[in-house]
Amino acid sequence: MDSLPFFLTGTLLAAGLYWFFFIYGSAERQGKLAVNLSGGSISSEKIQDKYKQYWSFFRRPEKIETTEKVPDYVDTFYNLVTDIYEWGWGQSFHFARPIPGKTYKEATRLHEEMVADLVKAKPGDRILDVGCGVGGPMRSIAAYSKANVVGITINDYQVQRARLHNRKAGLDSLCEVVCGNFLEMPFSDETFNGAYAIEATCHAPKLEDVYSEIYRVLKPGSLFVSLEWVSTDKYDTANPEHVKIIEEIARGNALPGVKLYSDVAKSAKKVGFEVLKEEDLAKPPALPWWERLKMGRVAYWRNHILVTILATLRIAPKGTLDVHEMLVEAADYLTRSGDAGIFSPMHLIVCRKPESPKTC
Repeated sequence: MDSLPFFLTGTLLAAGLYWFFFIYGSAERQGKLAVNLSGGSISSEKIQDKYKQYWSFFRRPEKIETTEKVPDYVDTFYNLVTDIYEWGWGQSFHFARPIPGKTYKEATRLHEEMVADLVKAKPGDRILDVGCGVGGPMRSIAAYSKANVVGITINDYQVQRARLHNRKAGLDSLCEVVCGNFLEMPFSDETFNGAYAIEATCHAPKLEDVYSEIYRVLKPGSLFVSLEWVSTDKYDTANPEHVKIIEEIARGNALPGVKLYSDVAKSAKKVGFEVLKEEDLAKPPALPWWERLKMGRVAYWRNHILVTILATLRIAPKGTLDVHEMLVEAADYLTRSGDAGIFSPMHLIVCRKPESPKTC
């Protein structure tokens, strides 16, 4: 009889641990279980090799800022990280300003609805989501504005995930996802009533290249809203620690380089946009955007233990642990950049494509 309480306690503990690691998954579980982690479109046996190729490429010096191979390696990056992002972060792969009394999920939704308001999306409009990922923002914006949102991502696996989420959310009629390179978009000239990019165009070697494509596909008079990853006015190129932090943010997030805050508006104007507003949403009195990373450290390391177990048991593909270690390290450098005030993931710019010249 004495063994019964021990047996029950052990059973409950085992069930609790199983639920905590395998079912609960993360604080913001969005339908991706740990046991289903994959390498996207990369076959399981090639994940570790692809990771090594990626890391070797993005550890190279500034030559990558002009290389034509960047899009291929960005595609590889998102094959490697998409499942881990969804599992640990949710369907919206971006930051948002914390709001007192609101959860991170609620703050993220309000952040996305702000973008919809800034681009003036309304029913019947055709709005472009540049670098849509698995479509979290597109679904929020479509549901909020009732506009038709077309997302483009270079990664075919993300296209599949986004379409699946769109169907589950009942938003197929408002959301469309296209696989393509936003530097060479498969859309005709002047076909969109508005466009936005939420922490996505940072993957472009040059902002002018992606901004010019967005300009091309927008109708005259339409708005473009972007939230950019930038180094701030506190970034000191003579400070080795600053340089190290910014370089590691780039390497751990598939960026050919981190843009200067002062170059964003210049790039937009260079391709023909009128700049209506520019503001760093991360500056005080905004609450620290990187607190989410600090608060999530326990979850990160819990997840890391789980990934280690899954990789050891060969439930998760070989190389998954390397990828997760890279993301944990990238999160640490992002946190350090926030503490130092040298980086912002939400430098806002609102632009307008001028109306067509009037003819006599």
